[in-house]
Amino acid sequence: MRISCKQFELTLKHPFSIAKFTRTSTPLMLLKIEHEGVTGYGEASMVPYMGESYESATHFLSLIDWTQIRYPFNFQEIIAYLDSLTPGQPAIKAAIDIALNDIHGKISHQPCYSIYGAEPKNMPLTSYTVGIDTPEVIREKLKDAAAFRVIKVKLGRDNDKELIHTIRSVTNLPLYVDANQGWTDRKQAIDMVYWLHDQGVLLIEQPMDKDNLDGNAWLTERSPIPILADEAVQRLADMDKLKGAYHGINVKLMKSCGMYEGHQMILKARSFGMKVLIGCMSETSIATLAGIALAPLCDWADLDGPWLTTNNPFDTPMLKDGRYVLNDLPGLGLTGVKEGLF
Repeated sequence: MRISCKQFELTLKHPFSIAKFTRTSTPLMLLKIEHEGVTGYGEASMVPYMGESYESATHFLSLIDWTQIRYPFNFQEIIAYLDSLTPGQPAIKAAIDIALNDIHGKISHQPCYSIYGAEPKNMPLTSYTVGIDTPEVIREKLKDAAAFRVIKVKLGRDNDKELIHTIRSVTNLPLYVDANQGWTDRKQAIDMVYWLHDQGVLLIEQPMDKDNLDGNAWLTERSPIPILADEAVQRLADMDKLKGAYHGINVKLMKSCGMYEGHQMILKARSFGMKVLIGCMSETSIATLAGIALAPLCDWADLDGPWLTTNNPFDTPMLKDGRYVLNDLPGLGLTGVKEGLF
């Protein structure tokens, strides 16, 4: 195998604020793996709060004995091998997994979505995310959401109702809410949940601290809106403790080490009777296409990375009436790879 990587700073259209921080860009490691003349592309989106960096990703890649990874790929064994090298580092592990899935699809002449049993006709709507901001900026952000049929809004500060009122002054589209652990009092939280229900909110991610299992379970028991685990669930091993505490989970490939384990998490959630949202970090079309391949297996999607950024170096996946349109190209279906990028 031949490995090439490129450090890439993905620039956001607007400063992105959630309950606990703000950022204007995201460091990525773009990955190209060549195997017997077949090229696969992967991506590590290293959002700062997850603790990965160019340096950590480069070091991790240097630890890998690539002779341990042979085709046909056994993804369970590959992830176990990568985990044996060092704990954590899910984003760079996801980049490897995504690139290998791309190669597998191209060798087998199948789109990745077909390999995972996803039916294009079951593609859910995907949402457009609006971070915490002033009313003026929120109205400006919503102008970029014309292609979408659902808006996702970040809450978790003391101006939550003002944000919702601002959005409702512009659009009546259904809303997803992500509180990013920002609510601390369960009684105030349940009052907010019922108020949000009246505002057309369809789901709420991680309302309270990820370690407050009892508080989140208390809300789940009483909420008229599905309550989803986000920060509380990263990998498959986190799932068992969540059963009964949430209505569903948010699967993010940058946390699950890629497509294989993300798919396993979807299957386990279904076995628990839980719903699934597939989400994203700030990502280019590479990781977005990986998420899109699994999206028809989920109830909801939040895969808006290329739409929130200014310098996606690839073709943006096609969106029609708020849903991504899957192409029939083998692998991820990535197009628009520029000569000399890697």
